[in-house]
Amino acid sequence: MGKTIRQLSEELKLSKQTINQRINSINGFRSKHTYKVKNHLEIDNQGVKLLANFDKQKRQERQPNRQAENDKDKNIDHILLKQLDVKDQQIANLQQALDQQQQLQIATVAETHQLKEHVRKLSGLLEHSSSTQQQHSNDKDDTLSNSDNTRHSKDKNDKRNGNKVAEYGNRQKKVSESKANNSWWHFWKTK
Repeated sequence: MGKTIRQLSEELKLSKQTINQRINSINGFRSKHTYKVKNHLEIDNQGVKLLANFDKQKRQERQPNRQAENDKDKNIDHILLKQLDVKDQQIANLQQALDQQQQLQIATVAETHQLKEHVRKLSGLLEHSSSTQQQHSNDKDDTLSNSDNTRHSKDKNDKRNGNKVAEYGNRQKKVSESKANNSWWHFWKTK
């Protein structure tokens, strides 16, 4: 003896629509567990048990699915953790390479600075050497020109002195001539 959908709905305290949904969701339920009596559909005892335990059965069906999903999630988590470990290692390697590059760059900058300082010192020495040579050359030129100037001045002084001496000599001559003349006049006048 079976039960109608209305009887089952009252017994399980579910609506007729919910009972019909459950019937439709179970594969082959209508062909295996229902039959027609006059104008209504009746469900056999095995079908009634299936519909009464529908929630439990769904939970049990979901349980393996959940377990499979959990296993799948665990596998995905494991794969993702491995990928994160690989990425962490790659990041560490890149960080190490970046640190090495920065150290090399700092060393290169320091070496460049030292070379510039060395070039500056060498340039200063060359300029000093060049200016010293120029100074020596100028000093030699000055010495030569000073000695030339000295000779020239000496020659001028000698000429002036010679002229003065000659002039003095001429004056002395004139003075002595005038004295002689005066003496002669003086002598002549006195005579």
